[in-house]
Amino acid sequence: MVWASWTTPGVFTGRGGALTDEAGVVTGDLTVHTTWDGREAQVKVQYTGTLDWFTLTGSPLPCGSEQHSRELHQAAVEAVKAGGASLARPRTSTAQ
Repeated sequence: MVWASWTTPGVFTGRGGALTDEAGVVTGDLTVHTTWDGREAQVKVQYTGTLDWFTLTGSPLPCGSEQHSRELHQAAVEAVKAGGASLARPRTSTAQ
């Protein structure tokens, strides 16, 4: 089984925050975490320094490669920084 994960702490949300399935819109200092299981990428956020994780709305996303999952993680980080109730979404086709 293949897998990979990335974590980026200290991501400050832009105006409008990030939309999550469990908590609605979250704002402030977040940690973004992406886990790839070989088929899809799960993107979650938490308030930095806390224990609870929230699924970024739109996650999981189909993802066919480790490289694409890393790019997807960075896109999620940038979306959270941009705010506007950012959603997890791929920048390119995920079919592979």
